[in-house]
Amino acid sequence: MLQKTILLRNFYLLVLPALLAACGPYMHQPLQPRRAVLGPESPAKRILLGLPKPQEKIVTAVYKFRDQTGQYKPSDTGTSWSTAVTQGATTILIRALEESGWFIPIERENIANLMNERKIIRSSRAQYEGKDQNAESLLPPLLFAGVILEGGIISYETNILTGGAGIRYFGADFSGQYREDRISIYIRAVSTANGKVLKTVYTTKSILSQEVSLGLFRYVKAQRLLETETGFTYNEPIEICVTEAIEKAVQSLVIEGVKDKLWALQNPKDTTSVAFTNYQEEKRIDYESDDPLGRKLDMNNRGKLTIGVNVGSNLYSGDYSKSDLRFKSSFLLGAAINHHFNLDLEVGYRGLNVKNKVDDKSYTGDLSLRYVFLPYEKFTPYCSLGGGFDENRLGVGLSKTDFLPKINGTFGMEYMVNNKVGLSVSSGLNYYLNDNFDGAKVGSYNDLGWGISLGIKVYLIKMKHK
Repeated sequence: MLQKTILLRNFYLLVLPALLAACGPYMHQPLQPRRAVLGPESPAKRILLGLPKPQEKIVTAVYKFRDQTGQYKPSDTGTSWSTAVTQGATTILIRALEESGWFIPIERENIANLMNERKIIRSSRAQYEGKDQNAESLLPPLLFAGVILEGGIISYETNILTGGAGIRYFGADFSGQYREDRISIYIRAVSTANGKVLKTVYTTKSILSQEVSLGLFRYVKAQRLLETETGFTYNEPIEICVTEAIEKAVQSLVIEGVKDKLWALQNPKDTTSVAFTNYQEEKRIDYESDDPLGRKLDMNNRGKLTIGVNVGSNLYSGDYSKSDLRFKSSFLLGAAINHHFNLDLEVGYRGLNVKNKVDDKSYTGDLSLRYVFLPYEKFTPYCSLGGGFDENRLGVGLSKTDFLPKINGTFGMEYMVNNKVGLSVSSGLNYYLNDNFDGAKVGSYNDLGWGISLGIKVYLIKMKHK
């Protein structure tokens, strides 16, 4: 009976959460054939269609908008001759030009086919209408372009950002991974009158890939093995990402051309429209970017002076095998050396307990150097290293020493609610410089204490930056 109870408990604690977590992705599984539908539109299409009307549409030719990356799809099984990005970018660009309302695209990519068809029409008319055909039977002249668009897909960078997290315990594991790639588009407008490059625009689009997996591997009883796994992946379609980057480039070309007076708006007051103002704001932020990925970093995150409070738990590890969790708290005062390094003074109270042996409650003082890995990001890891002492006055212990010198180290994660207030979770270790804490000297290692803390920090006095 007891064994059945244990099996049921294991099922509810391990298997049932795994099944529930896996239900979400399976709600969208393609279990039935799907009919043909209209292709999905990118978020940039709505902005492109919302551009103000032009004074006059621009006749534009696109001969070849090429994939200039020369990259092939990565393969784990061998060589792949499939290209990493679409080879039909010319078609995508022509559609974006047509739907923007600013351009009249003309056929130039397959102009040989067009010229050949016109020859067939002329020869057929000459044969059946005779030599005295009137002017109405002649074909109208082809449109000529005032502007030629050149450029292409110039970059496809993989693994710009990668990461993930996972946990495995008692035969159950849960993990997630992500990867970010990036594609870049360049378009230049060339005048057919004199060959002058009128304008060049540049856009990028990230491509996100995610994977989540969950599994269980456990012997539930003798010769009975339970194994289950589930998961899902999500990959942004590269074709949609290329489309969005091209549509963004067309939008940029229109607005930059109006700004440089290459073409004009039907209503000159439309330069204050939402499309134009949003573009100018985006461009301003882009120029202020301090990150190679084009992100706007908050250079005002944190400050010269730090005031913080931490609360958490503390656990003893030493010459006795068993210990109980005890409460700890501290007050922190810090000063920034630069954006990465901070000098912290921390004073607090902590308890350490070994049942029937040590019940120690002490004031603590520490001076440490804290390193913030990503000071301009909202979410960043940090670590610290320093030293200090515990003053044993508030409890009864086996140690006869009032002051216990120690070194400490901490690793944590901090999230900035705004550029002045941060929330953190951390795990720290205090290693005593002698083995006198519990009154017993056994083994070659000194006593230590470790724990987990939650904290809040307030940053004051704005830091200067270059």
